[in-house]
Amino acid sequence: MGFLDDAKDAADATGKKVGEWVDDTKERAEDKVDEVKADADVKRAEAERDRVHAKNDYKEQLRES
Repeated sequence: MGFLDDAKDAADATGKKVGEWVDDTKERAEDKVDEVKADADVKRAEAERDRVHAKNDYKEQLRES
């Protein structure tokens, strides 16, 4: 029975390792999605800031004319 017990232990260890790998991979993918969303939010905010600056600069030029 020693061989079967060893095989069972090896299979259990492999199963745990695969499960951990799947969890880690899922977590990495979720982290990447969060990162991409955050980058998109930053770009959107920067574009809004630039739009407001351009609008204000234009209005200031009209006032000076």
